[in-house]
Amino acid sequence: MSQPWLPPDGVTRTSDVITVSAGMFKGGEFRCPAADALKTRGYHTTDPVPRRHERLEHFALGPFMAACDIRSGPAGDPPRTRTGPLHDGLRTWSEHGVTLYEAAFPLDPECPLHEVPEPWTYRYRPSGPDPRDAQEYRLTVWGRCLASPDGAYRELRLPVHRLRDLPPDGFTAAVALVLAEGAPGPPPEHVRIVEFALFDGRTRELFAGSREEARARYRDHGPAALAGVLDGREYRPGSACGGCPYLSVCPALRTAPGLLGIEAHDRPRRTWSVTNGRAYRACPARDHMRRLHLPTADSVEREVTAERGRALHAYLAERHAHGSPRPCTVEVPEKWVPEGFDLPAHERALGLLLLRRHAAVCPLRYVGDGTDVRTEPRVARYDTAADVVVLAAPDLLYRDAGSWVWRETKTSVTDRRSDRPLLERYPQLALAVVLIARGDLGGDPFRARVELEVLRPGGADLEIIDPFAPANRVTAEKVLRAMVADWHGDDQYAARPGRSCERCEVARWCTASSVSEAAA
Repeated sequence: MSQPWLPPDGVTRTSDVITVSAGMFKGGEFRCPAADALKTRGYHTTDPVPRRHERLEHFALGPFMAACDIRSGPAGDPPRTRTGPLHDGLRTWSEHGVTLYEAAFPLDPECPLHEVPEPWTYRYRPSGPDPRDAQEYRLTVWGRCLASPDGAYRELRLPVHRLRDLPPDGFTAAVALVLAEGAPGPPPEHVRIVEFALFDGRTRELFAGSREEARARYRDHGPAALAGVLDGREYRPGSACGGCPYLSVCPALRTAPGLLGIEAHDRPRRTWSVTNGRAYRACPARDHMRRLHLPTADSVEREVTAERGRALHAYLAERHAHGSPRPCTVEVPEKWVPEGFDLPAHERALGLLLLRRHAAVCPLRYVGDGTDVRTEPRVARYDTAADVVVLAAPDLLYRDAGSWVWRETKTSVTDRRSDRPLLERYPQLALAVVLIARGDLGGDPFRARVELEVLRPGGADLEIIDPFAPANRVTAEKVLRAMVADWHGDDQYAARPGRSCERCEVARWCTASSVSEAAA
């Protein structure tokens, strides 16, 4: 018998109306199932903590929606979508999206459509006692809502950054139900759901059919998906924690006061990772645009050397996580490249050689069983002093006689070694040192350590860093503070044009960059 859904301590239900936004049906790594369930059921923290908002707009599709509001509404009316001041990159991205939207959906005199003044909402009132103690259920949609003059046809245009994988069937089913049965307006005869990609103007139809076909789609795929949203139990610490109203009562997010070595003074709560830190150090605008998830240039993002590194990491992650842990050997298949990666012949050959070098230092020689291995785990700690959720994804965490070991793996095409200190060259090692030294990973500290594995054509290097050595901890703390201090107080994320623009994956959206749009 399944356990009943229960909220965490420290929250109070303030409504008997359950409201579900369609986006919750998409799930994904950027959503927290437990937080979504709490929101739908109307829970609020008992002692809410006032939060300071970011100075700039952080919703990448908000300015596009506001521009469409102005374009479709009566002259002089303010947009329904409210946005904060825009970063230069977000402004460029939004203008680009509006231009392509107008080209993708030109006015059709033969089939005129108008934007509805209020998005549709589907409402359902249970006829008897409800297992979730709800008096009413509501499903809402977001996007550009259009209808024919007589209301017989409804269309929802869903803005997305790019067309990726199809959304889950439950998402499409829920949206179809809202279009078919939602108010205000008369019931339609036909409905259509279409995605629009701001990046390249492409469209993709998700559903088109009669009102009855929309209801049938929901009957087939909707109820189970709705239950999954409403009864979500998994707390998923990660990037969603930055804006989560339940962070103070989350039973899964561990606190680490003072981790970053800085303090908040009325600053917005944020998330931070070493990847963010590197991007900010190169250019504040670059980090900000990456956080907005603006489309990146494949020529940079999937450059062959970086792609080879990611392919090797994917291969090792699958190998280390598969079944009973067994140390890797030099027997690596010729066709080793994981699905989704495309490498030229010389990179495949180099990758094969590097993977064979890994066998000499494979960490699975030290583990007892599968419970001792975590491949690319999500590590999240809340620094309450800085009001920052720190995120990391080590290549491997493994347990050696009860002690946690943090392993990072890098590749190099040369056998030359750098003289630069390891903790400065690889800041993720500095974060690992501080976390282990503070005891934030738990386990027995006796053999706890940080390891750097560097795979080279001539062999494998294995550097071992003692996190409890005072000099290592002092250096690691200094590295973290240097990466975080300026970013923590920055509200504008000004561009820093220079040589790095040539290798910037978001240069297309930056007017300060010297890189042309064609190059991106």
